[in-house]
Order: sequence, then structure tokens, then C-alpha cells
Amino acid sequence: MTNMQQNGVLDLLKLLEYAIENGFTLVPGKFVVVKPAEIYQLIDRIAVTIPSEIKDARDFLSRIEEVKMAAQQEAQKIISDAQMEAEERLSEANFVKEVEREGIKIMNQVKADCEELKKKALEEAEEIRSRANAEALKTKEGAELYAEETLAKLEEKLNIMQQEVKNGQIYLEQLRTSSGTGSNYYNTNKIKTPDYVME
Repeated sequence: MTNMQQNGVLDLLKLLEYAIENGFTLVPGKFVVVKPAEIYQLIDRIAVTIPSEIKDARDFLSRIEEVKMAAQQEAQKIISDAQMEAEERLSEANFVKEVEREGIKIMNQVKADCEELKKKALEEAEEIRSRANAEALKTKEGAELYAEETLAKLEEKLNIMQQEVKNGQIYLEQLRTSSGTGSNYYNTNKIKTPDYVME
């Protein structure tokens, strides 16, 4: 991810945090009413900004969060129902205690399941990051090898061109020398093209 993408994501996340903090509070610390259109717009902008590898990890983590939230809501509902039932049957002390114990048991199980899902999500995100790094390194090595091969070929061509120029200079020098002695310009016995002139 480039610095521009990082800054863009951070800025958008700050805007998202600001929108949530400035929403209408129903229950302090728990429930806030926000404008869906504004939240969706920020989410869309964030999705466009981040790379596909991070999108995959984010989608996976989002699904885990949804499962976690649903499980917590279900556990809360079970506990709430148990409490309501207990209030209706205050005379049945044993029943109330059993319900409370069951609710705590379910809550502990939900927490354990959520921790396991979170662990798997983090492992998956780390695997995605490792694969992305490996692909980037492989691409870099391929580019460096291609650059070396291209430069080697270019050097070879430049050497050939340099030799051709040098041969031409020698040939012209021979022409000038033979012309300066008064010999026939076209006398092939006096003017000889170098055998190593490359065409």
C-alpha cells in the first residue's frame, strides 16, 4: 500500500469515526443512530482506496465480526429471556439459579467461540499478507533479471556500433593517406578496406 493510500484510508476512517461519534445516541456507549447513506458512502470510498489483498482480509474479518455480533446478541437475548422468566417465578429459586447458570455457560461458550474465530481470522490475514509479500518479491526479482538481460544486449549492440565507427575512421584515414601521396584515389593496391569492417 502506498503512502497516499494509507493516508486516504486513515482519513476516511477518521470521517467514519466522526460520523459515528456525532450520531444520535439511543443508549450511551451501546447504540447510536447514524445516517446510512453517509456511512455507506464512506465505506465505498474506503473500499476503493485499499488494495485487494486487504479487502479480502477485511471481508473475512467483517464476516467474523458479524458472526460474533450475532452470537453476542443471541446470548444477550437468552440471558434477558432468562431474567424475565426468573422475575415471573421468584418463588422458584432453583429454577432461577439454573437459568442464570445456563446463561453464564452460554456466554462463556460464546466468548470462547469468538476468540477462536478471531484467531483464525488473524491467521488468514497473516497468510494473505505473506502471499502478497512473496508475489511482490518474485515480481521484483523477475524485473531485475529482465533489466540485466536488456542492458547486456544493449551493451553488446553498443560495442558493435563502436567497432563499426572505429573501422570507418580507419578506412577514412587510409583514404586520406593514400590521397595525400598523389596516388590514384581508386587504386585498390594503395587503398584497402580493413578486413574487420563490420556491416
